[in-house]
Amino acid sequence: MTKTSPPTVLEAPRCVWPAGATLGEGTLWSVREQALYWVDILERRLHRFDPAGGERKSWDFDEEISALAERANTPGLIVTLRRGFALFDPAASEVPPKYLHQPEPELPANRFNDGKCDAEGRFWGGTMDFACEAPTGALYRFDPDGRCSRHDQGFAVTNGPTWSQGGGTMYFNDTVTGRIYAYDFDMAAGTLANKRQWLRFARGDGLPDGMTTDAAGRLWIAHWGGACVSCHDPLSAEELCRVKLPTSHITNCAFGDADLCTLYITSATSGLTPAQREAEPEAGALFAVRIDSPGLPAPLFGG
Repeated sequence: MTKTSPPTVLEAPRCVWPAGATLGEGTLWSVREQALYWVDILERRLHRFDPAGGERKSWDFDEEISALAERANTPGLIVTLRRGFALFDPAASEVPPKYLHQPEPELPANRFNDGKCDAEGRFWGGTMDFACEAPTGALYRFDPDGRCSRHDQGFAVTNGPTWSQGGGTMYFNDTVTGRIYAYDFDMAAGTLANKRQWLRFARGDGLPDGMTTDAAGRLWIAHWGGACVSCHDPLSAEELCRVKLPTSHITNCAFGDADLCTLYITSATSGLTPAQREAEPEAGALFAVRIDSPGLPAPLFGG
């Protein structure tokens, strides 16, 4: 495979929702609704943004909500709450949603963090230490038939995953150490092998947070503490470009709009000093920026 070409960022990022989120995360573009879902994990809130009309809607939960995917064969979402996987239908607004599975009853100090579906409709979600210190987090796969399996462990904070073009590689972030790992991914079996370090962020460039893959196979990675999203070649990990943001803690990103050429980006106020908060009035906002090439539709839960 040849090196991918750099994309072009067509404009400066613009704030589309000055939400002041404590911990914005969980970006998901709904193709069928033409709207962006995202969450504020620590405020236990799900948001929905309709770019066509500018409509904003939010739902409050009884516990942290961290990641989500649309269901393939029925309305609604699969979500990760603090302790596990659950179903939630925004149209029905049933809060709290019903848990499907809680994989770590013996680890009450853990919570779920980032996650998304693979192309076969299985939801991958990672857990983490709520204090971001102990390496008690793990990576789980939750199948549409209700089976749950653990595929890696030993993380203080998990983020990702995302997949290569074609799905033969899965990338996953060990955020606290600044490392992004690559695994050989068997799409048919849903299994991982040959874990290796794909990229480690340079000191002072923040920590790898949420990420996504575009239609050219390039990875777009949010920098916690780095005030940017960087774009990378999938094989060499070479940085191809970066989108600079007006606040430090950038947390997640997803391509959206009808042409999938708008990169939506979440951010956080958590961890900022009072001086940083004053200097970064758009901290916690949802941003949007146009790119000259598209992303990929998010896979649905259930195949």
